Amino acid sequence: MFIAVDDTDSRDGMCTTFLATELIAEFEDYDLLDHPRLVRLNPNVPWKTRGNGAIVVTLGKGEKKERKIGEIGEEVSLFEGISKRKEDTFQRVKKVVEEWSEFDSEKTNPGFVIADKRPPRRFYEKAVRDVVELDEVLDYLDKEELSYKGYGEKRGLIGALSALSWTPEDRTYELLTYRRKEKWGEHRRIPEEDVIELDQTLKKTFDNYDHEEKKQAVAPNSPCPVLYGVRGEDPEELEKALNIIGGEVPERWITFLTNQGTDDHIQDLSLEEIKPWTSSKITGKVRSESDTIEGGHVFFEIENKKGKITAAAYEPTKGFRNVVKNLIQGDKVELWGGIRKDPITLNIEKMKILQLKNKIVKVSNPKCPECGRSMSSMGTDAGYRCKNCRTKADEDEAKRKKVERELNEGWYETPVSARRHLSKPLARLRDNDHSG
Repeated sequence: MFIAVDDTDSRDGMCTTFLATELIAEFEDYDLLDHPRLVRLNPNVPWKTRGNGAIVVTLGKGEKKERKIGEIGEEVSLFEGISKRKEDTFQRVKKVVEEWSEFDSEKTNPGFVIADKRPPRRFYEKAVRDVVELDEVLDYLDKEELSYKGYGEKRGLIGALSALSWTPEDRTYELLTYRRKEKWGEHRRIPEEDVIELDQTLKKTFDNYDHEEKKQAVAPNSPCPVLYGVRGEDPEELEKALNIIGGEVPERWITFLTNQGTDDHIQDLSLEEIKPWTSSKITGKVRSESDTIEGGHVFFEIENKKGKITAAAYEPTKGFRNVVKNLIQGDKVELWGGIRKDPITLNIEKMKILQLKNKIVKVSNPKCPECGRSMSSMGTDAGYRCKNCRTKADEDEAKRKKVERELNEGWYETPVSARRHLSKPLARLRDNDHSG
């Protein structure tokens, strides 16, 4: 039996992953047959609450205990078993969702789905890369006679069904810890030195610490129930974080199976195919050198045979902007990122420099071949003239030299603190020997 829930949080509080722990506690008469799933969906849609993540819990009757994956008052373990549903399941899920959802927020529109089998993967693929319409979801739910309930605008049903349809091709895990309720909204005490130690010792984890900005990245900034979360590829290694990070003691913890750090949202689209609120990788040549506007945002254009597009490195990307500023006209790059609307702009998540153009700078004007004096420029690309004897020379006769570039060909990524949940860090690209 699968229970999927989405859109229960707001910018002022709650977290849908916390609701997953409440569902597990509510259904203590069932066994957990799989890691609870945290499935991130399209990060570009403007109506998302925070991280645009839905959850799925798989319950049934276990035959063989596998291993511990969390603590919610007592040990939470995975079991091998079969899915089985009781008649009161709907009312019990409804009770949990209504108790913990942030109904006071206009942007919170929860939804849950209960099913005995996974829907087609196409729902996930579209929801993580594009926009799924509610009517499409409702048609499927009614056709398949699934148990579901939506609240408000019912947008949570889209995320719930889409998360339920995720069958991982790439996957990661996140160990999430939660605070005692009386601590919600208070400042989190996470020792920075502990996060640095974790980052250095747990080799299969990622995105723990922003070394450029010198700040930890495991604790959220919102007043939600989460204390901290550690992401990685080995769920057993993740549990070691509990013995490394000191400070505030978690009230509960559990390890989720996730699509974070997978680049599942990225499509290989041409400039003719891109549209707002999608994500793509686009290859082209730098058309113009960058322009920095008020606020510290950096913009430049790339072009290829299909057209041109503006790309942006926004202020939160910090030092990554210096990479962009050092690009010159003619450099060949591959940009990965989300597409913003009005005007169409690619928000860079990472960049691969495929080819750097030689940077040639003028050292001095040419010498007059007749009298030996230094010649004067007649204007941009207009050549040179000797003021003494009026002799002319072409533009290419000026003395020039090749300047060493400050960039190398290869990958560059935004810092950890500016990275999206779905963006695959370069460490995972290299570890998986995968270039996209």
